[in-house]
Amino acid sequence: MNEPAAAGINGPPGLRSESALRKLDRMAKALRHEEPDRVPISDFFWGGFLRRWRVELGLPGDADVYRHYDLDWTVTTPNMDPWIRPFQTIRETPDDVVIKTGFGAVINKRFEIPMPEMRAWDVDTFEKLERAEFDDPADPRRFFAAGDNQIAGVGDGFQRNSPPWIETVRALRPDIPVYGSIIEPSECLTRLVGQGNALLWMGEEPDRMGAVIGRLGAYYLEMTRAQIGAAAGLLDGFVIWGDVAYKRSTFMSPDYWRRHFKPWVARMIERAHAAGLPVIYHGCGNVAALLPDFIEIGIDACNPLEAKAGLDVVDLRRRYGHKLAFCGNGDIRVFEAGDPEAVRREVLRKLNAARGGGFIFQSDHSVTSGVSGWTYDRIVSLVRAYGRYPLRLGSFEESD
Repeated sequence: MNEPAAAGINGPPGLRSESALRKLDRMAKALRHEEPDRVPISDFFWGGFLRRWRVELGLPGDADVYRHYDLDWTVTTPNMDPWIRPFQTIRETPDDVVIKTGFGAVINKRFEIPMPEMRAWDVDTFEKLERAEFDDPADPRRFFAAGDNQIAGVGDGFQRNSPPWIETVRALRPDIPVYGSIIEPSECLTRLVGQGNALLWMGEEPDRMGAVIGRLGAYYLEMTRAQIGAAAGLLDGFVIWGDVAYKRSTFMSPDYWRRHFKPWVARMIERAHAAGLPVIYHGCGNVAALLPDFIEIGIDACNPLEAKAGLDVVDLRRRYGHKLAFCGNGDIRVFEAGDPEAVRREVLRKLNAARGGGFIFQSDHSVTSGVSGWTYDRIVSLVRAYGRYPLRLGSFEESD
C-alpha cells in the first residue's frame, strides 16, 4: 500500500482546491474514455522510495510526493481486519518485530526488508475456517477510530495506531481525489489462512470452500456498504483489492473464480456504482483470462497490469478497445534500472494506450525503493510533456 500523504491541509473537507477539481474532471473523463487535458498520473509508493526521493532531491523530511507532483488520485484503507484488536507483540528488537494481527496472522517484520513474512495463522485448519466468526463488518471503529490494522500497518513499513480512516479522507480530499477501498475474498484468505492453505483447500474441498468464499464475500460486501456510508459523500471512487493471479495465470482456475469470486466482486461494483463511485480493480499477476469478465461486471479500470507478468497495455488496448480503462503497466524493472533512454521509451510507448482516454499512467504495481528519486522525477516530467492531448508521441507512435 502507498504511504499516506501528510495531514493538515487548510480548509474544511467540503472545500476543494481548483487543482483538486481539475483532477476530478481529468479522472472522470479518462474513466469515461474521453480525452481530458492530459493523461492522469499517480502511483503507490514504498516508504523506502519516499525516503530515498526526499534525500536525492534535497526535499524536507516531510515532503509529500502527491502534493509535490500534484498527482491525480490516491487511495485509502480502513480497518478490514476480521477481528478489531491491537497488534499483539510477540517479540521486538531494534531490527525486527513479530506480531499477531486482527487477521490472526503471526507476522515477522524485519525493518531493513521491505516485505513482511507471514509465519502462522490462528485459522490453520479448514474446520476452523468454516467455524470462524468475525467482528461486525460495519463496526464504526473501522472508520472512525484510531488503532492497529494489518493492511495499513504492516507492509513495506510498520505502523502502530493508524489514524482514523475518516480523518485521513478529510485531510486528503481538498487537494486530491480520494478513493476508498475494500478487499475481496481472495485477498482476505491470503491474510487469514495463507495462500498455500487457501489454494490447497480449494483443491481438496472445492464446494465447501466455495461456501466459505460466499460468507467472506457477503462480509466484505457489507463492509463496502458501511464504508461508503461512513464517508458520507467524501469519496471520489473505490478500489477493490483482489490479487488472484501470478506470473502466468490465475491462482485458481478461471472457471472456479467465475463461480465463486466473480459474483461478489460484481456486487461490490454495483454498490460503489450506486453511490456514483467509479471502480478500479487491483489484481496483481497475469489476469488476462479474466479481462472479459471484468468488462462484463462493469469494472471501470484494471490495475496494475504487471509488465513482469507478460501484460502490455498497448496490446490490450488493441484487443479490447475502449471496453475497459487501464491503470498502470509502467515496467518497474525499467524504472529500477534507471537508464534515461529506456525510461523515455517505456513511458512514451505506453502512452499510446491513452488515445481516446481510458488510461491512467502508473507503474505496474508500485514505486519501489529500487527506483531513484531522479528517475521518478523524469517519469512525471515525460508524462506531463507528452501526455497532453492531442497526443504527439513522435517515433513512438503506434497504430491501432
